[in-house]
Amino acid sequence: MLKSVRLRLLIMALLPLIVLMPLLMVVAMARWNADYDKILIAKVESDLRIAEQYLGHLQSNSARALQGIAQSARIAGVLSSDSDATEAFLSESQENLNLDFLHLLRGDALTEAKEKWPVIFEAAAGRMASEIDIFSADDLAALSPALAKQARIELIDTEAAAPADHTVEDRGMVVHTAAPVRVNGEVSVLVGGLLLNRNLDFIDTLNELVYLQGESNAGRQGTATLFLSDTRVSTNVRLFEDVRALGTRVSVAVRDAVLGEGRTWLDSAFVVNDWYISGYMPISDSFGKRVGMLYVGFLEAPYKNAKRAAYWTVVGAFVLVIALTAPLFLWLAKGIFAPLEQMTRTMARVERGDLTARNQTPSRGDEIGQVANHLNTLLDQVQERDRRLRNWAGELNTRVEERTKELKIANEKLEETFRQLVMSEKLASIGEITAGVAHEINNPVAVIQGNVDVMRMTLGEAAEPVRTELDLIDNQVMRIGAIVGKLLQFARPSEFGTFAEHVDVAAVVRDCLVLVDHVISKQEVRVLTQFDDAPCVRIDPGELQQVVINIIINASQAMDGNGTLAITVAGAERDAQMGVALRIADTGPGIPADRIDHIFDPFFTTKQGEGTGLGLSISQTLIQRAGGRITVRNRRARGAEFLIWLPRPSDEDDTNQG
Repeated sequence: MLKSVRLRLLIMALLPLIVLMPLLMVVAMARWNADYDKILIAKVESDLRIAEQYLGHLQSNSARALQGIAQSARIAGVLSSDSDATEAFLSESQENLNLDFLHLLRGDALTEAKEKWPVIFEAAAGRMASEIDIFSADDLAALSPALAKQARIELIDTEAAAPADHTVEDRGMVVHTAAPVRVNGEVSVLVGGLLLNRNLDFIDTLNELVYLQGESNAGRQGTATLFLSDTRVSTNVRLFEDVRALGTRVSVAVRDAVLGEGRTWLDSAFVVNDWYISGYMPISDSFGKRVGMLYVGFLEAPYKNAKRAAYWTVVGAFVLVIALTAPLFLWLAKGIFAPLEQMTRTMARVERGDLTARNQTPSRGDEIGQVANHLNTLLDQVQERDRRLRNWAGELNTRVEERTKELKIANEKLEETFRQLVMSEKLASIGEITAGVAHEINNPVAVIQGNVDVMRMTLGEAAEPVRTELDLIDNQVMRIGAIVGKLLQFARPSEFGTFAEHVDVAAVVRDCLVLVDHVISKQEVRVLTQFDDAPCVRIDPGELQQVVINIIINASQAMDGNGTLAITVAGAERDAQMGVALRIADTGPGIPADRIDHIFDPFFTTKQGEGTGLGLSISQTLIQRAGGRITVRNRRARGAEFLIWLPRPSDEDDTNQG
C-alpha cells in the first residue's frame, strides 16, 4: 500500500502524463501503423491492377494487329500466289508485330489444331481470340528450336518453396492469338504467339509502367515477375546485382493461396532474398486452368525504417516533455506536501496523548489552509469530549456493577433451565427404553396366557389340583399386562387419547433431535440440518416422533459412533400431489444389497441378538396409515438415506377437522 501522501499526490499528478499519455500514444501509433499498412496494401493492389491491365492490353493489341492482317486485302492476293510468297509475307508480318511465331493453318492442319487449342477453335468459328497458353517443349521445338531454348530454365533451390519433382522448367508461357481469314469462301486461321519466358522487354516495360522512374528514385524499388506455375520465368527480381532470379520459385503459402485457391495475395512476402509488399494474382489459360501468376511488389525495408523513425521521434518527444514537466510538478507539489507533513506530525502527537497539539500553519486561503483550520477545530472538540468522558467514567463504573448483578441472576436462571433440559433428556431416554421393553414383553406374555387357557380346557376337572398355581399364573400375567400398559402409556401417550393433527415436520424433527441428543452427544456424530419452507401434514405427532427417533438411533448405531447425520425437510410433489419430504442420511457402511429389499419386513434385523426387528416395520405402518410413504436407498458415496414423504392435507380434510 502507498502510505506516503507525497508519493500518492505525485502519482496522481504524473499518472496522466507517464501512463495515460504513453497508452494513448501506443493506441494511436498502433492505429497509425495499421492504417499505414492498409495504404501500402492498397498501393500494391493498385499496382497489380495496372500490371493486369498491361497484360490484357498486350493480348488485345496482339489480337487487333493479327485481325488487321487477316482482314487486309494483301493477304488475299498472297494466299492466291505460291507458297514462297505466303512464307515471305508471314515472316514480314511476324517481324513487324514483334511476334515469336506466325503461321497460317488450313485444311487438315487447321482441323487438328482447333481440337487442341481453344483459341484456334474460336477463330475457326469466325471469332478472334487471344489467351495465355502453356506450350510444351515439343510444341516449342516444332515451332522453332530457338523458342525451345529460350523457354528452358534451370530451377534454383529457393527458401520456403515446395519440394519440386523436376529440375528444369522447359514449358513456355505464350500470348496465343488467332484470327479467322476468309478467302474465296475458304476459312483459314492466322495464328501468332509471343513467348513470355525470358521476355525481358515485356517484364521491364511492365515494371517501368507500374513503378515510374521518379518513384524508384524515391526508394520504392519496385519489381515485377511472371510465374509459370510457381517458377519465375520472366522477372526483374535480382539474385545478385546483374543476375535475374529466373528459375527461383515462390513460397508454399503464396502458391497454395493463388494457384490452389485462386485468391489474389496482397500482403508482405519474402521474395528471393528480401521482404516486399507483394501482390500476386492467378493467370488462367484458354482452358480455364490456373497455370501461372503475375506479381508486382516493392521493397518493404524503406517503409519499415520510416515507421521506426516516426516511433523514435514520438518517444523522444515524450521523454523531452517528461524531463521538462516533472520538475515543475515537484515544485508545485512542495506547497502541498509541507503543510500536510506538519498536520501528520500534529496527529502523531495527539496519538501519543498530547491533546494540546495544534497546527501552526500560516494563514492560507486555499483548501490546505481550510483543512488545517478544520483539524484544529476537531482537536478542540476531541479535547472537550475527552474531559466529558473522564467525568462519565465514574458513572459508567457504577452502571457496570449494576449490570453485573443482573447478569449473575440471569446466569443462575440459565443454569436452572439447563438442569431442566438434562432432566427432559433423561425422561426421553427412559421413554425410548420403555417402548422397547414393552414390545419385548407383550409377545411372551401372550404365549403364556394362551397356554394357560389351553391347559384349563384340556385338563378340565383334572386341573383342580393345580387351580391355585394356574390362578397364580393368571394373576401374574394380568400384573405383567398392567405394567406393560403403564409403560406403553408412559412411552406413547399418543396411543391413549391423542389423534392426528396438522403438524410442522421441521418442528417435530427439532424436538426429536433434542430427545436423542443424549445418544448422539456420547458419539462423534455431527448433525447437519436444512429446513426449507414446507406445508404442514396431518399425522399424530407422537407417531411421527417415534418414526424419526427410530431412524436417527439406527443411523447413529450404523455409523459406530463417528460420522455425519444429514437431515433435510423440504416441500416435494409425488404423484401430482404436494407434500413434505423428510430425508435422513448417514455416513455409515450402508445396507447390504441383498438385504435392502427386506429392511421393512417384520422381525428382520441386521443386528442379530440386539433388536426385535419391529422398529422399521412399525414405522412403515405408521407412515402408511398417515397416507405417506417411507423408502430407503444406499447413497452413491457412502451410507444409507431414508426418505419419508407425507401428503399435504386436502381442503376436505380441513373441513372435516373443523
